[in-house]
Amino acid sequence: TFPGMLAMGFSINLLTLFGIVLAIGMVVDDAIVVVENVERNMVKYHLPPREATIRAMEQIGTSLIAVVLVMASVFIPAAFLPGTTGQLYKQFAITIVISVALSGFVALTLTPAMCGLMLKHRPPPQRGPFAWFNRQFDRFTVAFGHVVVFMIKRMAVAFALLAVLIGGLVYLFRTTPTSFVPNEDQGYLMSMVVMPDATSLNRTAQTTEVVDKLFAKDPAVADRAVVNGFSLIDGQYKTNVATVFVPLKDFEERYSSIERARTENAKTVLLKATAEARGSINTGVFIPIAPPAIPGIGTTGGFEFWVQDKKAGAPERLYDVTQGLLTKARQRPELGNLSSTFRAVSQQLRAEVDRSKSVLLGVSVADVYSALQAQFGSITVSQFNQYSRVWNVILQSDASYRREPSDITRLYTRSQDGQMVPLSAVVKTEYVTGPDLVPHFNGFPAAQITGAAAPGFSSGDAIKAMEATARETLPDGYDFAWSGMAYEEKKSGGTSAAAFAFGLIIVFLVLAAQFESWTLPGSVMTAVPFGILGALVFNWLRGLENDVYFQIGLLVLIGLGAKNAVLRVTFAVELRKQGLSIMDATIQAGEERLRPIIMTSMAFILGVLPLAIATGAGANARHSIGTGIMGGMIGETTLAMLYVPLFFYLFDRLAERSEAKKETVFPSKPTQEEVPHGSAKGD
Repeated sequence: TFPGMLAMGFSINLLTLFGIVLAIGMVVDDAIVVVENVERNMVKYHLPPREATIRAMEQIGTSLIAVVLVMASVFIPAAFLPGTTGQLYKQFAITIVISVALSGFVALTLTPAMCGLMLKHRPPPQRGPFAWFNRQFDRFTVAFGHVVVFMIKRMAVAFALLAVLIGGLVYLFRTTPTSFVPNEDQGYLMSMVVMPDATSLNRTAQTTEVVDKLFAKDPAVADRAVVNGFSLIDGQYKTNVATVFVPLKDFEERYSSIERARTENAKTVLLKATAEARGSINTGVFIPIAPPAIPGIGTTGGFEFWVQDKKAGAPERLYDVTQGLLTKARQRPELGNLSSTFRAVSQQLRAEVDRSKSVLLGVSVADVYSALQAQFGSITVSQFNQYSRVWNVILQSDASYRREPSDITRLYTRSQDGQMVPLSAVVKTEYVTGPDLVPHFNGFPAAQITGAAAPGFSSGDAIKAMEATARETLPDGYDFAWSGMAYEEKKSGGTSAAAFAFGLIIVFLVLAAQFESWTLPGSVMTAVPFGILGALVFNWLRGLENDVYFQIGLLVLIGLGAKNAVLRVTFAVELRKQGLSIMDATIQAGEERLRPIIMTSMAFILGVLPLAIATGAGANARHSIGTGIMGGMIGETTLAMLYVPLFFYLFDRLAERSEAKKETVFPSKPTQEEVPHGSAKGD
């Protein structure tokens, strides 16, 4: 698989490693099927290894090709999905397709050759644990056949139970919380301190010292970095804000034991700091910030919500609308850590130049503004070269000379006749209120609101609650929009649905071409809902969410469920061609394919078990995909094992009746080589 990844330009990352881990379970499946069928032919028909291998490949060669085609047809459409979600699907899907294609080629070539050369015909053990296991499994196989007969003869009971299962599937889909991707422990945290408007930088620094001490005493924290005067959320530079970056200790140290992993993970550290800040910080607001789950999508974890003023009204009105929305939103139990850095009533010092007096005194208005900028702001006046670099010369008054509004009286500018004129003669100052910054989003004046889902709720719940509150609260002329992770989560729903739809359609078409029938693929596809039901049940039991990784797992289950069903249905079709009745072919195919299906399913379940119990970096993503696939495989190995034979029986009878009607309408005299379908005794 690695040469294929290199050719596609993929790196070794979380997604490609997911694909490789799952491929470990998938690629051994084909070899297991081949070896098991060769062994069965050697024991049942007393054939030498070479003849048993040839007979086995004649029986399952078509199934192996169908399995490879089904798995490829599930994942290839996902590789062409657009957007961020499509990129997540793409690397995962292509990695699995490469692995499955190679495993199919090996199962059709190298594995049979190795079976013919290495396997030895030996009688099954008559005593010991292996003999006991074989006897118990034979009894289980016979019991399984009786249950299949019961399901076929008692269809009303089977379909009543199926209705309950489908109802549970729909209920779990509607009630399972949704999100985009799970928040991970990325090895660092962030936080912000917001002080009252017009707070000096010194007072802000005093508060951040308290925050620094809160993090410093936590054993999981490695270091702290404080940037006073910078707002991480909106990128503003103001004296009343500060951002704190908190690198954590290495994962190996923090996750060295279960107890340390529980108390020193990033989420716990942030929650502890937030709880302590509420009791020790009363001069400002402490805002905990988790990093975005996918670096580069948004600046923070949680959601980024924008209130848009589509009429471009006064900033004060936008501020009032935003505060009203925040007041309502804070009453919703699904929402937490709501804040907005937009201020329209911040204290400002307005410097107004008397243009008429400037003309009388012969002072250029441009010179007045340049003097103010150079002394109270900064201005680049020159450059020089040194050490092979270009250095800027920036002019600015020392801090002690630009601290008070009265410092303007110390400044002079030259008039047109060469005299020095004090700026206080032409500049009048007064305190006013106004916005520090008027951000725009989608071309409209907008205010940003950041927040996160409250404990016990998912990001999908938070998005729904925020949208419902905005629709109730925002007046005419105002609208809302999403950015960052929330925006990607809103888009991901349609993308995942498209992946499922394309996967199901193409699998059906591939199977229809394989079986040369429009009805038999239906019996194969009936295995898919049971896998999805199992995945949802296990996800619900662990309290996980329906995120992109879980949805990728559902896509895997489409291929795996169809693969197991293909093994049964293909074998049953071969038995029908040999003259067996529908009932006999259904039962025999189920019994003879039971062992390899359980073997391959158990191998795959154990292969993904490390994902479901993982700890450390990326553990939440591994839990999401591993738990869903484990539950889905258990559902497909139990419930689907009973219902696929039932639906094969129904669909094959339907096809037989359809052919019988055609024979009635268009009778034809069979030749000696032709044998009418379904003419076997007992059908």
